[in-house]
Amino acid sequence: MSETPLDAARASSLRLLPWAGPEGRPCYLSTDGRGPVARLADNMEAVQLGMGTQLLGHARSLVAEQGVSADEFRYLAARLTESLRDVLRVAESRGRRLRACGEEAAEADCDDL
Repeated sequence: MSETPLDAARASSLRLLPWAGPEGRPCYLSTDGRGPVARLADNMEAVQLGMGTQLLGHARSLVAEQGVSADEFRYLAARLTESLRDVLRVAESRGRRLRACGEEAAEADCDDL
């Protein structure tokens, strides 16, 4: 089996993982994108994006309600902040992988990023 441009890009770049390491520092993975940690990262990204979607729906409902307390809004703001942080990390990671994919790779090869 021949190596695609995407395989070469994956092998030569580090993947920003969707979780932070000790002291909140970014975690990176050096892999071809097919190992167990890469699959775990893919699953966690999907969960984070799904949770963000659900939280956004909850936020819309809460904002539309009358009589919501300041504590409830603060809690919502904290959760939205966490979700935004997670989604931005996923976007940064996927953007890096798309750039690493390069102009030479076929569009279909990059669809799973």
